[in-house]
Amino acid sequence: MYKTILVHVDANTRLAARVEFAAQLAIANDAHLVGLAPTGLSAFMFPVSAMDAGMPPIAFPIEEIRAGAERSLNLFEGRARQLGVKSLEGQLVDEETGTGLCLQARYADLVVVSAPVAGDTIPFVRPDFTEYVLLNCARPVLVLPAAGAVGAIGKRVTVAWNGSAEAVRAIASALALLQGAAQVDLVVVGKKQLDLRGEQPGADIALYLARHGIKVDVTTVHGGDDDGESLLSFAAEKGSDLIVMGAFGHSRFREFVLGGATRTALRSSPIPLWMAH
Repeated sequence: MYKTILVHVDANTRLAARVEFAAQLAIANDAHLVGLAPTGLSAFMFPVSAMDAGMPPIAFPIEEIRAGAERSLNLFEGRARQLGVKSLEGQLVDEETGTGLCLQARYADLVVVSAPVAGDTIPFVRPDFTEYVLLNCARPVLVLPAAGAVGAIGKRVTVAWNGSAEAVRAIASALALLQGAAQVDLVVVGKKQLDLRGEQPGADIALYLARHGIKVDVTTVHGGDDDGESLLSFAAEKGSDLIVMGAFGHSRFREFVLGGATRTALRSSPIPLWMAH
């Protein structure tokens, strides 16, 4: 079960849908709901280095920024209580958004964020925020689609499998949810890394899931040039309300690079993604 759920709180127009989704998830799991509102001020609250001593001081509206975060937290708390969440708390931290969420995720079972939207720039939020959280929070992340509002999840689930450590972590973290699903479709997409999938692609992980009381239908889709698009098409054909998949990527200096299927799913999935790195 998921007893502590962490949701990102900000001033974005998608906040209401995010809070409503996280609240319903908390109610279904009898979980404690934490709304975290990072101000992004940590980078501006320390003196400049000696090398920059000649630079003129820069004034930031610190109290105004904090007041905005408090307003978002008030909206979070009010809506969550209205929906019936019994145990909740709002937290304001003067951390960079990605860092703040990753630090607090250590004490949660699941993190809820929104998918990135092209051109959606928010002050004090890094442009690769969602990707950063996926690759650094050490917890499963439920990514809501850019469209915002979603219905109930977990009744018809598509599970992406390629034998990787990331896919294993995603599946293991979603076991409790998969056990309650009416239909689970496990799909092997693409032709890469076949050595990781056993003699019968998907059969080994299907047997593992069966021992947990989860019956799955296994399908292999060779697809085209974009495994991500093939995965999304498969989920659409099955009428899935959730995709469980590994988040593939690696970090470079000051840059986080996602694999093709992960990037496509984040940008284009019309349904929520349950991801782990």
